[in-house]
Amino acid sequence: MTWWQFSLNCQASELELVEDLMLELGALSISLRDAGDEPIYEPLPGDNPVWQESIVTATFDEGCDPGLLQQQLIDRLPDQLAAEVRQEGLQDQAWDQAYKQHFQPLQCAPDLWIVPSWSDPPDPAATIIQLDPGLAFGTGTHPTTALCLAWLASSDVKGGQVIDFGCGSGILAIAAIKLGAKYVTAVDIDEQAISACQTNMKVNAIGTDQILVCQPEAAVSTSSDLLIANILARPLIDFASRFASMVRPGGQILLSGILKSQLEDIQSAYRPYFELDPASYRDEWVCVSGKRL
Repeated sequence: MTWWQFSLNCQASELELVEDLMLELGALSISLRDAGDEPIYEPLPGDNPVWQESIVTATFDEGCDPGLLQQQLIDRLPDQLAAEVRQEGLQDQAWDQAYKQHFQPLQCAPDLWIVPSWSDPPDPAATIIQLDPGLAFGTGTHPTTALCLAWLASSDVKGGQVIDFGCGSGILAIAAIKLGAKYVTAVDIDEQAISACQTNMKVNAIGTDQILVCQPEAAVSTSSDLLIANILARPLIDFASRFASMVRPGGQILLSGILKSQLEDIQSAYRPYFELDPASYRDEWVCVSGKRL
């Protein structure tokens, strides 16, 4: 079976027009990707940010007339968009297998692996987190998550009480338990993330006596040994005093979701409460850790 794809570049202000026309002409699916190099960070629930310039790709089934369809697009789009229309035939394939090829076991540290359910652990003796890609943020591939996982693997969290603020898929909470933490409070504002975290706990044979998944208002601990927050720089700054109040004296904090350009602001916000370690870097991202004063 041959599918037909039509794509074009458009500005954010033109996106609704293009999508509506593609759907009217019978598109089975529409996808967007960045036409430049503009990052979009994890949105808040209800937010639907788009790039200033996107590549819009619509897929049509084999029953369509691709020549006629392309002419209809050209006739009905503004001239600057009509000139952008590109057509491509797409052969059918085993999409589930193609999808899986992109997600193979990931080594986060010498003895820590993230392994999808369809793969065997490369090192069965290592600490294994079983995790499939899903809708919630956090599979270990993003530099912010990778930095946090590397820090956890190199630190002693055994027997500790941990808060994972902005838990997403639960990957860091699960890693903490598997690396010896006694108990984790996993916090998120997104119901989808809470559900994903609970599902991933079950997959990894972790019970509710080890990880509590909850909304932020339920996370009132003032004696955690470690607070992890892999979120965004602005809320990290806003929550500095709150996070400090949730960590016991001598306890630790681990912050990520920070760009290099934001590091100084983060450090300024947390220095009154923590003795900060040298920052860790991966690509343009930074991880900050420190000990509660």
